[in-house]
Amino acid sequence: MRSRLLRSTVLAVVLLGLAACSEQAEPFYAPSGDEPPVLTAYDPALEPSAAVLPLVPLDARRLEVTDFDQLRLTLGFGELDGSSPQGDRDRFWRRLPRTAALTEGLLRPFEDRLRENFSLGQDDVAWEASYSDGAQGWVLAFHGDLPSARIRRAIQAGVGPLQGATLDAKHNLVTSGEVPDAESSWGSDSAAVLLGGREANASYLERGCVPLEDLYGDDIVDRLEGKAERDVASLDELDHYAVHLGRELATVRLGDEREDAFTRLRLASHLPQLDPEFGRVFDGGVASPLDGELGYRMTRPARAASWVEDRTLPFAACET
Repeated sequence: MRSRLLRSTVLAVVLLGLAACSEQAEPFYAPSGDEPPVLTAYDPALEPSAAVLPLVPLDARRLEVTDFDQLRLTLGFGELDGSSPQGDRDRFWRRLPRTAALTEGLLRPFEDRLRENFSLGQDDVAWEASYSDGAQGWVLAFHGDLPSARIRRAIQAGVGPLQGATLDAKHNLVTSGEVPDAESSWGSDSAAVLLGGREANASYLERGCVPLEDLYGDDIVDRLEGKAERDVASLDELDHYAVHLGRELATVRLGDEREDAFTRLRLASHLPQLDPEFGRVFDGGVASPLDGELGYRMTRPARAASWVEDRTLPFAACET
């Protein structure tokens, strides 16, 4: 994995120390600071979570990206694709549920028909994304060496979710609807700086925060006292946040210069317990206020991913 200029030395060192407890630890790469502020067109050279941004309509508020190629590397199947032996492909899918993937594959339920009639399937997908809340849709990025004619025939046949989809044959990219123009996509939004710049098995971004009422009930503000009340009162506004999930490390990005980074880190322990395992699954939290980042070691990556999907995330809380 290529090296990058570290913007947050303290956070990187502490996270590496946490990961060192495992024989399969992974390095932590802080963002390089040179990501473009506006992404006007799809660029396959970018990390999937950044590359997808120009394809997501601005009306959507939530985005999930799962990088299947990175997951294949994580699980020791780096060369696996649709032409690999069936046994290897089956072993990969048996192991996937133990990882921090945010989907098990949009095409998986239709694998048999796609493989038999069109010689393609989920194992030919490099990464996929879905967006929701205000606008709904998905993006599939197939491997570049897969003949695009196969994808086109499957779309024309209307197999499963591919019915009515749009193919970008140049990039082997399939979208559920029309691609928005640059100014109407997430590529033009300030939240774009939170994505890309690092390898991750999966990434989640929300343009917004998680209201305390959604996490703890309508009367939570009235029930707060002591440290919890002071913590909530000291929270700054949160316009967006991203969570990058690796093999064992989770990195939360809130935006630069977050004076409330340490407060957000301790919210889970000061507020009422959502789940007694939260602090054990998201273990060893550290914070970097300058970069607006929180870091955790995930003891159970799949459980951590499910909490991200369900937005059971105290560190992303806001009062309203």
